[in-house]
Amino acid sequence: MQTAHINTYVLDHAPRLKDQPMFGPAQLLGRIPAVYNASTLIDDVIARGGGRRPALRTASGDISYNAFLEIVDRIAHGLVRRHGLVPGDPVLIQSPNSPEAMAAWWAVLRAGGVAVSIMPMLRPEEVAKIVSKAKVKLALTSSDLVEGVEAARSLTGQSFDVAALDGPSGLARAMADEAEPFLPVATSRDDPAILAFTSGTTGSPKGCIQFHRDILLICQTFLSEVLRPTEGDVFCCTAPMAFTFGLGASVIFPVAVGGCTALPPKPGYEALADAIDEMGVTVLATAPTAYRVLSRMAGERFASLRLCVSAGEHLSRETFDMWETATGLRLVDGIGSTELMHIFISAAPNDVRPGATGKAVPGYEAAILNDALAPVSAGEVGRLAVRGATGCRYLDDERQKTYVQGGWNLTGDLFRQDEDGYFWFVSRADDLIVSSGYNIAAIEVEQAVLQHTAVKEVAVIGVADPERGQICKAFVVLTEGAHPSDALVSDIQRFTKETIAPYKYPRAIDFVEALPKTHTGKLKRSALKPAATAAVLQSAAS
Repeated sequence: MQTAHINTYVLDHAPRLKDQPMFGPAQLLGRIPAVYNASTLIDDVIARGGGRRPALRTASGDISYNAFLEIVDRIAHGLVRRHGLVPGDPVLIQSPNSPEAMAAWWAVLRAGGVAVSIMPMLRPEEVAKIVSKAKVKLALTSSDLVEGVEAARSLTGQSFDVAALDGPSGLARAMADEAEPFLPVATSRDDPAILAFTSGTTGSPKGCIQFHRDILLICQTFLSEVLRPTEGDVFCCTAPMAFTFGLGASVIFPVAVGGCTALPPKPGYEALADAIDEMGVTVLATAPTAYRVLSRMAGERFASLRLCVSAGEHLSRETFDMWETATGLRLVDGIGSTELMHIFISAAPNDVRPGATGKAVPGYEAAILNDALAPVSAGEVGRLAVRGATGCRYLDDERQKTYVQGGWNLTGDLFRQDEDGYFWFVSRADDLIVSSGYNIAAIEVEQAVLQHTAVKEVAVIGVADPERGQICKAFVVLTEGAHPSDALVSDIQRFTKETIAPYKYPRAIDFVEALPKTHTGKLKRSALKPAATAAVLQSAAS
């Protein structure tokens, strides 16, 4: 393969071809030129006459595509002239979603670098792990995070520049006198463009390599085949751009169609609700939790919305119905992963089957397999396996051989597929509870408990039990005004047994103030297990 990369560290530490998944279909790959830089998606919008249309919508006003490309080019010049970036250099980006961060992401690609976006809330020790693994050559960050990145640098002993993106000394302003366009580096379509790290909550974080071609491929699959937006759409996504769901919905997809990204001025559901109305958001992408909250705020609001995407966690039928009742809109559910970059199972609004995740997105093939990687019968629970346009390439990681087997990407999810081809989520593979020989999906118990009027949030795990092997234990956050009591425990248990099969009810319930979550907002059940084990040991000793 020809490469424009001078620093070939990421390429050199990609998995061997025999350890990579099967890619296809060939016609999608064949549409992409051998020499391709994904940042030219911005140039394409302008070439189609969209230069004056808004690329970003902020509380301070709109930023046109012409103006946005100027910012991107200035930052790209700064990367090369001020910081000595060469093609292939990994560049850390730690910042909340902002015009500067988004421009920097495109600028890194334009200059031939590898964008390593990370969550803004990561602590120096967590950043240090990523910096060490990615061998970053430069870090770009919001001004309030510079000190933390510098602390991470000192922990690693590595030498690299740290530059602020915003403020008077921000990279774009520092290069304000640079009016010359930046010619995109002639990267190969198979040159690494991004290195996306998983949250790393259970050990060493995994870096997922995606090529320039992959950025276009997620646009040719989920975006084009399921969402089908237009240049008049205004996108808004609550996920950070360091989370590939947010990267697609906030950064890549709007540019691919020449649409606009709306950036709420501050976090929180109230600010999001206001932004939807005030910024004319038409395409919303967020997690089921947000849709549950927004559905209670809807009323006569959210008239501009026409398309709503749910991802990041399982979408329950209850949440689907709540949102449709409140707004008249059907949620587009989807499952994706950092390893495959974006959503690979979903369904367009007119094809939605409430409660099901959907079907394989065109460009992907999905199957339910047993432990021997053989297909199971319709309706039978098994391991979700996916292959197609994008796939897992871990950076120098033995876990590649666990995630990719027999050409398939094994996502770690348990699903079933009905006779019509729809996929139904059951649980994460490690969230299946076996009690007295019964297989119980933690997510199913959570959905039942969540319907109790006193329950705001809930997480269910399996804990050891001498009689049943395991029992279901629920950690419950109560709604305002509800108070922990033995009577409430009994009532939640009674309610659950009336909602789902009685053997699935939580035989133990703990009331907690908050549930542990990952940096992407997903429930972190692994953090609950030590507490549950300690409680069991204490009970045994008493």
